[in-house]
Amino acid sequence: METLGIQFSQINNLNLAQRKRRWNYLPGSSLMPISTGPSLLEIRRNCRGGTRMQQVVEEEYEVKQAKDMAAARKRWEALVRDGKVKVLTPREAGYAIQLSNKTLLDVRPSTERKKAWVKGSTWIPVFDVDENLDAGTLSRKVTGFIMGGWWSGIPTLSYYRQFLSKVEEKFPKDTDLIVACQKGLRSLAACEILYNAGYKNLFWVQSGLEAAEEEDLEREGSQPFKLAGIGGLSEFIGWTDQQRAAAAKEGWAYRLVFSARLIGLFLAADALYIGAQQIGRYISH
Repeated sequence: METLGIQFSQINNLNLAQRKRRWNYLPGSSLMPISTGPSLLEIRRNCRGGTRMQQVVEEEYEVKQAKDMAAARKRWEALVRDGKVKVLTPREAGYAIQLSNKTLLDVRPSTERKKAWVKGSTWIPVFDVDENLDAGTLSRKVTGFIMGGWWSGIPTLSYYRQFLSKVEEKFPKDTDLIVACQKGLRSLAACEILYNAGYKNLFWVQSGLEAAEEEDLEREGSQPFKLAGIGGLSEFIGWTDQQRAAAAKEGWAYRLVFSARLIGLFLAADALYIGAQQIGRYISH
């Protein structure tokens, strides 16, 4: 399943407010006498209580997001099942663009768009990289990085609030729109927003641009569509399914590049370890 990075603003704001309220009223946090000072036992109890409270809030937030995501998927599936959104394969989308001049609306985030895009497509992201530096966003970024972002390279995304207004500026409501993302999930979210806004001629690219072969769509950009959604350390050393599939086609030359990177990574890690040991000895002496 494609990682959406969806941030439901009302839910998120509610949880941030809850966090502030609950953290402001941790046991002993503001009622503790300043003159006498807390004992070590009290500090430990307060820390344990604060950690438990934070875990409860985070678990509630994750459960709420999972429920909202499940409900959203049911709505999106209903749009397709009821024929309100038509389904196209990447190859069919290519034919539609060439033969009937239909517009392809690329709703991917900027990190994917800049690597590869369909020639002549219009880019308006439904979710994009969250550049905010508030406490809530920074917390999500740190959590995302620790939980696998360093490996996958998937950034923290948030809903692009100008998505609908930007689409309405460019396209009348009767326009035939082919909506595409990298793997096919965010584009369904975009289709729901557009359908509810009055767009009735919507076409969804099933499985996204990642499922497209090179001959299906006219591509621009530095990388194939299949590699536009990968990143992080896994991309650097070639340990993604997409890169392994490409290596099977390209042969040994392709594999040697990533083998050399992996060896270089091990050598760099070894050098850092030895350097840290030397610094430790120097400090101890």
